[in-house]
Amino acid sequence: MSVIDSSRARHVADLFSHGRLVAIPRKAARREQLLNHLAQTLFERDRVYTEREVNEALRTVHEDCSALRRHLVVAGLLARPKDGSRYQRVS
Repeated sequence: MSVIDSSRARHVADLFSHGRLVAIPRKAARREQLLNHLAQTLFERDRVYTEREVNEALRTVHEDCSALRRHLVVAGLLARPKDGSRYQRVS
């Protein structure tokens, strides 16, 4: 892990208390760090998820799973068809 990566990990860790996300950051750069972390730690590559599975994974860190899910899709970290029938990690 590079110095930059460890610094980012520390910043993301600052958003959590006892394993739970304290708040969804308002600042775009900080939110982007969080969303990248969530996508990489909660979702496997090449696996298709139902909306229920995405919600369950996101609820492990924060109650507002719909906001986090929406942010992940808008950020291009989770892909979904227009009908919302399935989700997949993009990177």
